[in-house]
Amino acid sequence: MRADPQNQAAPLSYLAETKSYRFGRFVVDRRSACLRCDGVVLPLRPKSFDVLVYLVQNPGRLVPKGELIDNVWQDVMVTDNSLVQCIKDIRQALNDNAHAEIETVAKRGYLFASPVVVIDSHAVDLGSPTLTAAAAGGDGGLPLPDRPSIAVLPFANMSGDSDQEYFADGISEDLITGLSRIRWLFVIARNSTFVYKHRAVDVKQVSRELGVRYVLEGSVRRAGSRIRITAQLVDAITGGHHWAERYDRELGDIFAVQDEITSSVVAAIEPRLLAAEGIRSLSRSPEDLGAWELVARAQTHVWRLTRLDYETAAIDALKRTVEIHPNYAPARSLLAFCLSFAAHMGWVNRDHGLLVGRQHAVRAVALDDCDSWGQIALGYLALMEKRTEESIAAFRRAVKLNPSSAAAHGNLGHGLAFAGRDCEAIEHAEEAIRLSPLDPEMALFLGAIAVAHYCAGRYAEAVEYSSQLLRLRPGFQGAQRLRCAGLAQTGRIEEARKFLATVRLEQPQLSIDWIRASVPYQTPELMERFLDGMRKAGLTEIESKGG
Repeated sequence: MRADPQNQAAPLSYLAETKSYRFGRFVVDRRSACLRCDGVVLPLRPKSFDVLVYLVQNPGRLVPKGELIDNVWQDVMVTDNSLVQCIKDIRQALNDNAHAEIETVAKRGYLFASPVVVIDSHAVDLGSPTLTAAAAGGDGGLPLPDRPSIAVLPFANMSGDSDQEYFADGISEDLITGLSRIRWLFVIARNSTFVYKHRAVDVKQVSRELGVRYVLEGSVRRAGSRIRITAQLVDAITGGHHWAERYDRELGDIFAVQDEITSSVVAAIEPRLLAAEGIRSLSRSPEDLGAWELVARAQTHVWRLTRLDYETAAIDALKRTVEIHPNYAPARSLLAFCLSFAAHMGWVNRDHGLLVGRQHAVRAVALDDCDSWGQIALGYLALMEKRTEESIAAFRRAVKLNPSSAAAHGNLGHGLAFAGRDCEAIEHAEEAIRLSPLDPEMALFLGAIAVAHYCAGRYAEAVEYSSQLLRLRPGFQGAQRLRCAGLAQTGRIEEARKFLATVRLEQPQLSIDWIRASVPYQTPELMERFLDGMRKAGLTEIESKGG
């Protein structure tokens, strides 16, 4: 045993650590190896500081005494009295006379009870009184990140059966993991949210303490062989509800049920958050918006699928965003997708749109190769260039990166449909609809199904789905063309020709030659099948001089 284990020097790996921790008014500054309150350094001996660090690294978890001693003193033999003295020092520094911060579990260990936020010591001035005052839970609370932020609170077990506790915890943990796959979303880690377990808290308090705008909360209730899960998404700043759902399932394979519910909730939340962020940005001047807010505002126009929304709103706005924030991957990804989709519709010059779009997509993936948006952009560009396998591979990677993304499944459905792989295309499009049944991109999901049916020779089904999606998005010109061809192939020639005349008012460039160059059927056989329908509808080989 060493004479003074309190003053033993910290190992080099500890000194190199850059992650620090914030709770309430306090910052555990690992860069300077000190505890601060409102920017003021509090006296704390080295080993007491090390004990505090270990506890804040494990908030909400009972840490056994032996584990603390093994990790803090490592190979040095000490008695429990050394640990007790450290805990006493920490409580004195925190003014924790009531043991509200550090709870003692008799004969077992200690539990750090406050919410903890992990921060990068190199990214902020940890000694700033302004920063630590915000952490004190004043009017502003912790500052919000520069992108949407969410905390998943532990789901409440309403079954009255302690054995179901693990299921409720599993749902919460899986939701945190699933939401973390959404690269533009800031998700609070499990250790920081689980300190609220079994506590009645107000979402505004959570927002202040964790620095988040959105909170996802819910409950689990079991009755016999059935289980009910409820979930709701709340704007913790305003208290407004953005989404709520109830899931009733036969218990069966408990892990399969857990996976299904998690996937459904994550998929439903992504478009709701996008829509909420877009609407929130519309009330503010573009000059006051950050990179993410500019992207969210553009996204509200992308979903509308009209020439005007793409040309004068989405594309122009995203170009300005990229100029201001050249290293922001989501802006480049969305711009690349918009340019390739607009080329498909005939809203921009095809060759120029694809050339510029590819530059943005490649740069977006270089900035963040784990973002599904970048892979979707690459996939659509390759689809337009008729590089089939490359296109499908990119879409599959988007699904792999975010299996709960309805957009990723829907775009994979598009790629497969234009390649004539109708069964798999419909499977992925229907998965997109199942994941997000009220998605703003629903017309794109239905479009994939319509194309798949047409390529398989099921023309009546192609007409049905293209008509259905045009009721949602009348300006979707790709669907207009498909409906013309489908009507003609089912023998409704007169109806097809009248509809084509209407379509050509908005697409005066439309001709057989234009379709060959611009519509991405991936094989000559599929292209000829589509052109056959358009010819029957009355389309000529070249653009008519009368427009």
